[in-house]
Amino acid sequence: MANKNPLKICETVLRDGHQSLAATRMRTSDMIPALEQLDEIGYFSLEAWGGATFDSCLRFLNEDPWERLRTIKKYLKKTPLQMLLRGQNVLGYNHYADDVVTEFVKRAVDNGVGVMRIFDALNDVRNLEAAMRAAKQSGAHVQGAFVYTISPFHDVNSFVKVAKDLVDLGADSICIKDMAGLLAPYTTYELVKTLKGQISIPIHLHSHYTSGMASMSYLKAAEAGVDIVDCSLSPFALGTAQPATEAIVAAFEGHERDTGLKKEDMYPIADHFRGVKKQLAETFKLNTAIDIDTKVLSFQIPGGMMSNLLNQLKEMGMADKYPALIEEMPKVRADLGYPPLVTPTSQIVGSMAAFNVIMGRYKNVPREVKDLARGKYGRTPAPISKEVADLILKGEEIITHRPADDIPPQLEGLKQALAEKGYPNASMEDVLSYAVFPEVALKFFETNRK
Repeated sequence: MANKNPLKICETVLRDGHQSLAATRMRTSDMIPALEQLDEIGYFSLEAWGGATFDSCLRFLNEDPWERLRTIKKYLKKTPLQMLLRGQNVLGYNHYADDVVTEFVKRAVDNGVGVMRIFDALNDVRNLEAAMRAAKQSGAHVQGAFVYTISPFHDVNSFVKVAKDLVDLGADSICIKDMAGLLAPYTTYELVKTLKGQISIPIHLHSHYTSGMASMSYLKAAEAGVDIVDCSLSPFALGTAQPATEAIVAAFEGHERDTGLKKEDMYPIADHFRGVKKQLAETFKLNTAIDIDTKVLSFQIPGGMMSNLLNQLKEMGMADKYPALIEEMPKVRADLGYPPLVTPTSQIVGSMAAFNVIMGRYKNVPREVKDLARGKYGRTPAPISKEVADLILKGEEIITHRPADDIPPQLEGLKQALAEKGYPNASMEDVLSYAVFPEVALKFFETNRK
């Protein structure tokens, strides 16, 4: 008899799996042979676009990300294609004007996106308004996401409040986005149970295996009634990626949350991606054997970021300062109002901590740190330390309104700028690529648009 309440799965092998384990280097040609088989599995959705894939296509793979989206969509007849969008940041690191956000979302849906997961690094829902409204008007399934983190200012009730605000903005489902793998199993149970008790739309859980707890958290989430979980096929699972799809399917076989999916159908697809992973490691000189790191539970620094910071210190001949940097990160995070550590706040906090250990505390303050402190990225979960604010802001204006209200329309100016650079007939998709990654896009156009 068919299970009445199967646990649904979003498959992340085409996006977060390789973003986490292979530096987002999977090419469209690596995906095509598996797309029709993936489409037959019965997933809730296939996450295949957004996040770092857009940048990586243009910067490293000489691929048009819009063409990738259209190509994948062509093969998916049954399964919605899902993307990850950073709210007012779109896929970049700064806020864009509402006209850019709206047009980007509209074009993404027109080119094939069916489910759009939208989040803001600070959980400031004002930064999600434009993107969620545009996605809703375009006919996509709008998934409002909040990023999970741990601090004295975050608890179950604070996350439920954000979730309710996302429902008010028209979300079709809510995602708990645990980007650093911080969710412990029993906390997960309490959070999901509370959300299910107060919110009527589906709850989706996204976690990373970084601390080694994600599979246990998925089990407790399922017991608490979570509707959907993110998994990645085994070659691109575990480490800093998601739990393995086949293992999660097997774990629920014959039980009341049985997924109804057949793990045996996944084996040949996993074999294909095992070959892809090996080839990517050789071609791009990647270390894809990434271990779990339980230190993330103390420092909350995503695994990839820790290795980047260490490499940067090594290049400067200061690798000996790495332990001090790891100690400094949580202090800077507290000073700056406990932002969750996800792009772009993780980079902002990380760079400030690096400057502090190299040059002395707050002796040299990057512009982005000042902008975060004065509210240009949105409202921080806690107030900025008064001592630090006085030291670094020196009377600069504090922004208390929605930051994007200060950004005049940009689209026409971008079209004009691109025309002046020799592309007067650029497609709207190319204009949007240029909007989000101007230098990288121009380099791509020089090779591919002449």
